[in-house]
Amino acid sequence: MSAQDQPSESKLWGGRFTGPTDPLMDLYNASLPYDKIMYEADLTGTKVYTQGLNKLKLISDEELVKIHEGLEIIRQEWAENKFVEKPGDEDIHTANERRLGEIIGKHIAGKVHTGRSRNDQVATDMRIFVRESLKNLSLKLKAFIETILKRAESEISVLMPGYTHLQRAQPIRWSHWLSSYATYFTEDYNRLQQVIERVNKSPLGAGALAGHPYGIDREFLAKGLNFDGVIGNSLTAVSDRDFVVETLFWGTLLMNHISRFAEDLIIYSTAEFGFVKLADAYSTGSSLMPQKKNPDSLELLRGKSGRVFGGLAGFLMSTKSIPSTYNKDMQEDKEPLFDALTTVEHSILIATGVISTLTINKEKMEAALTMDMLATDLADYLVRKGVPFRETHHISGECVRKAEDEKLSGIDQLSFEQFKEIDDRFEKDVMDSFDFEVSVERRSAIGGTAKSAVLKQLENLKAQIK
Repeated sequence: MSAQDQPSESKLWGGRFTGPTDPLMDLYNASLPYDKIMYEADLTGTKVYTQGLNKLKLISDEELVKIHEGLEIIRQEWAENKFVEKPGDEDIHTANERRLGEIIGKHIAGKVHTGRSRNDQVATDMRIFVRESLKNLSLKLKAFIETILKRAESEISVLMPGYTHLQRAQPIRWSHWLSSYATYFTEDYNRLQQVIERVNKSPLGAGALAGHPYGIDREFLAKGLNFDGVIGNSLTAVSDRDFVVETLFWGTLLMNHISRFAEDLIIYSTAEFGFVKLADAYSTGSSLMPQKKNPDSLELLRGKSGRVFGGLAGFLMSTKSIPSTYNKDMQEDKEPLFDALTTVEHSILIATGVISTLTINKEKMEAALTMDMLATDLADYLVRKGVPFRETHHISGECVRKAEDEKLSGIDQLSFEQFKEIDDRFEKDVMDSFDFEVSVERRSAIGGTAKSAVLKQLENLKAQIK
């Protein structure tokens, strides 16, 4: 029987319908092609739910055993890619219940939905699936951060320019740059734990919207599904998709940080900079120019951030005017969510591979340091002599201009006499200001680029993800 000839009464909701639906409507309505990824969550939810019905004596002990045996057969079929989908399988819930009826008989299988609606069922499946996906992402994100921290520790002696407005500003440690992004990603990691906590609330037992007619123990169901508690209002339980929005927002923010991380490395890998070189595994060549080595992995990381953001923006538009409780608009939650979870997972893995395999060019990094980057150190020198900073800033600027007028390679090339002409408070030890290592080591306050400060940052980040 084709989908368009299938009588409506064969559907879960078909009792009052006598005619077939438009075949295009069947296709438009179906979500099985993408929500079957939740088969594990759906079967687990049904297993625990039937235990709750058994407590109410709505399902006998013998029936419960048969139901659980049937659910396990279905689980195995999905796992081995042997589950046969049929016309009328609108979604993963319909498909699993239909198959359960084939295995153990429709009479017993027909009891599993007692008091349950697809409204609370799908909300439960989604929360289980998202919770487990986010826990998986948490492990991968932690490994990514640990990879960055390990690299930062091993290459802490390397100096490089720090930039503002993409202009060379002050000398920093390469490890300080690594620590900067490790800090972003650790904040993402901490934020993720909070999202998981809010996701992990049970809607099961809320029914279609008004609650459960048989007084099922919702806390028993929540405990059986490893939820931290129940959602206390049945209307909210079936209609809340804030956890989807928040997951998409979290993924968007993480991808924003990954995109910025990738952009920096793209710039640093250019011939003009030459600070880093990507491994061949994360690069491609040109179809025309044999000399090219393109940072495609980084460009894809940058590009896919827009994909995740688009999913968030689109779903927010889908939900902004939905009236209370469940509406079919909410089915639009799954595709952007599943796509985002996959994209984020792959992006974390690629970013981990990139940062663990790239090589740095210490000589080019340090060769990019120029004496004009120590202009602030020159101002700080006079501050230590008791001159107000606003005044020293102006004096240092005069020194920079004098070096430019004299066409010198840097302010360190000014003679002591020239310094004295600009301001007689300069002393001969002024020349000690022109040392990049000394400059970074002076910045030893919390968060600075001195070796001791960077090591403290790394230890703090390790502690946060431990």
